[in-house]
Amino acid sequence: MKRNYLELEGNLGYSFNNKELLKNSLIHRSFGNEHWRYKKISNERLELLGDAVLDLVVTEYLYKSHESSTEGDLAKIKSMVVSEPVLASISKKMDVGKYLLLSKGEEMTGGRERSSILGDAFEAILGAIYLDSDFETAKKYALSHIQDSIDHVDKNEDILDFKTILQEYSQREYKIIPSYEVIRETGPDHQKIFEIEVKIGDRTGRGTGKNKKSAEQSAAKELCKKLGVKTHEAL
Repeated sequence: MKRNYLELEGNLGYSFNNKELLKNSLIHRSFGNEHWRYKKISNERLELLGDAVLDLVVTEYLYKSHESSTEGDLAKIKSMVVSEPVLASISKKMDVGKYLLLSKGEEMTGGRERSSILGDAFEAILGAIYLDSDFETAKKYALSHIQDSIDHVDKNEDILDFKTILQEYSQREYKIIPSYEVIRETGPDHQKIFEIEVKIGDRTGRGTGKNKKSAEQSAAKELCKKLGVKTHEAL
C-alpha cells in the first residue's frame, strides 16, 4: 500500500505541504470495503470541493474571455470542458491511475483506467491543492491543465456534444428532432457493445459504444459529418 508520493507530485507539478491531503484525494470509496481503517474515508468530499473550485475557475475565465457570448453559450462551453473525458485525460497524462487506492474488485475490472474514476480523482486533487494552499494557486493549477481545452473547444471532437449539435441543426433546418434506435447489442452483460442508428428523415448515421449514451454520441457525430454540420455552430 506504500505509494511514491514524491514521484506523483512530480507528475502533478505541485508539492504538497500536507501529504495527507494528497493521499486522501486518491482513496476511492471501494477501498474502504476491504480496509476497515478507511471505511469512512474516501476522496468524495475533496472531489465535491474540487468540483466547486473548478466550476468557479472555468466560469470566471469564460466570462472574461468570451465577452460577446450569452449566458447560454457560456454554460454550453463549460459543460463540454468540465466533463468526464477532459478531466480523465488530464489524470491520464499525469499517470494518476497508478497511485489510486482501489478495492481489488475495482482494480480487476479496470478501475485505474476508468474515465469516471480518473475524472473524479482530478477534481479531488484540485480540492486538495486548494486546501493545501489558496484559491489563486488552485486557480492557476486548474487553468494550466484546462485552458487549452477551453480555447480550442470547437476543435476538440472528443468533448463536443454531437447530440445537442445535431438536434439544434435538425430543429433549425428541418423542424424535427433526430430519432435514435438501438440496432444491436453484442458481448456479455459486463462488456456490452451497443450499436445505435440516428435518423433525420431519410438521412441516417450509426455509431457504437460501451453504453447507449456513447453510442448515441458516435451516431450523432457520423450524421453531423454526413450533413456537413459545422461544430462551431453549437458554440
